[in-house]
Amino acid sequence: MNALKKTLWIVALTTSTAVSADQPAQHITPAGAQASMAGPGRFFSGNVRVDPLFPGTGAINASGAYVTFEPGARSAWHSHPKGQHIIVTQGVGLTQQWGKAIQTIKPGDVVWCPPGVKHWHGAAPNTAMTHLVVTGQDADGNNVTWMDKVTDEQYAGHGSDHEAKR
Repeated sequence: MNALKKTLWIVALTTSTAVSADQPAQHITPAGAQASMAGPGRFFSGNVRVDPLFPGTGAINASGAYVTFEPGARSAWHSHPKGQHIIVTQGVGLTQQWGKAIQTIKPGDVVWCPPGVKHWHGAAPNTAMTHLVVTGQDADGNNVTWMDKVTDEQYAGHGSDHEAKR
């Protein structure tokens, strides 16, 4: 490659990757900068810890958190107006869509909960489970609609046929 072509190539590369002064800067939230919180008893059964990661913003209308469920802990029935991705990072969990069978979820599994679909998720009876959730929010900032708690019978898998007929 001759010197002029090489110079033009370098100028093109640096120009295309240069950050202009009016672009927003990347932001890092240090680990531990946001306090963990207990999952509220009206929305969860058992011991649940929520570690917020990021809120929804005008730039990206989704929030994220790690949620850790101790053995047997679970969410109440709920739905999301814009859906939710669940990525299991540790342990063994359970999830159920209204009217369907309970499913086991393990590290590396990714669950997509479509908008408006009634479901619950939590830990298996004898194993804790942590998952990363990325939850969409609507124009009003709502990201979840909470419903009734999952009963012990539903959690054990004995109430799914009865519930589906309601």
